[in-house]
Amino acid sequence: MQIRSMLFVPGDSQRKFDKARQSGADALILDLEDSVAPAQKEAARTTTASMLQTDHTGQHIFVRINALDSGLALADLAAVMPWRPDGIVLPKSESGEDVRKLGHYLDAFEAVGRGQAQGHTRILAIVTETARSIAGMASYDGCCSRLWGMLWGGEDLSADIGAFANRADSVYTGPYRMARDLCLISARAARVEPIDAVFTDIKDVDTLRHEALAARRDGFSAKAVIHPAHVETVNTAFTPSSQEIEWANKILQAFLDNPDAGVINVEGKMIDKPHKVQALRILERARR
Repeated sequence: MQIRSMLFVPGDSQRKFDKARQSGADALILDLEDSVAPAQKEAARTTTASMLQTDHTGQHIFVRINALDSGLALADLAAVMPWRPDGIVLPKSESGEDVRKLGHYLDAFEAVGRGQAQGHTRILAIVTETARSIAGMASYDGCCSRLWGMLWGGEDLSADIGAFANRADSVYTGPYRMARDLCLISARAARVEPIDAVFTDIKDVDTLRHEALAARRDGFSAKAVIHPAHVETVNTAFTPSSQEIEWANKILQAFLDNPDAGVINVEGKMIDKPHKVQALRILERARR
């Protein structure tokens, strides 16, 4: 899955789902957790199952279930797994063991499903929502073949560690920058996709753009969003520019012209293998 933007959609709102379908988001996350009131959980499962049956060609569909220790996760999975979501988003994940447990559940649901290929539904774990989760970040490497990505977020973490805010002057403070960087590095170590956190100020598009560009610069694959108005900004930030594509082509051509060289001088700059890897990544993302 090549994804730039992942838009959260309340699992109990058909209207917001219809709007999200037109947003241009590469993936939708139908939410059965935080955006659904306790009394509406059962109704939300039915609505979400209906959404999954809608033609969504060209757009990946994930479902965020309730946490494994909530007592609601299995009922969530029973409602949505018959309709083959592309992914399940696991909140409050504290270690690779939580992902492994969810993977076993998905194995069972797919085994009794409607002709589902084993391993079809992948897992996106939210890995920084508690203080304990920060300590378990390295455990995701090799934990489950279904693990597709790791998403970080600062809102729940802020509440769990007793903070009054997670930003100062629109910039994340130290604990949250650490959580962000650990998510990025741990995801790359586990060979899965690192996904940047949502930006919660709907009207501040300038800061959103800056944050999205910084996320791509640092190595994140995509960014989660909570409002359709943020999708275009994030998609643009995670799409290679014409200047980047030109640079990548120039680097690859230089290596083609000098196949035996380890280091090449390109316009006065020394270019070596890491630059070639970056160039290939840029062109692959542009192609997709």
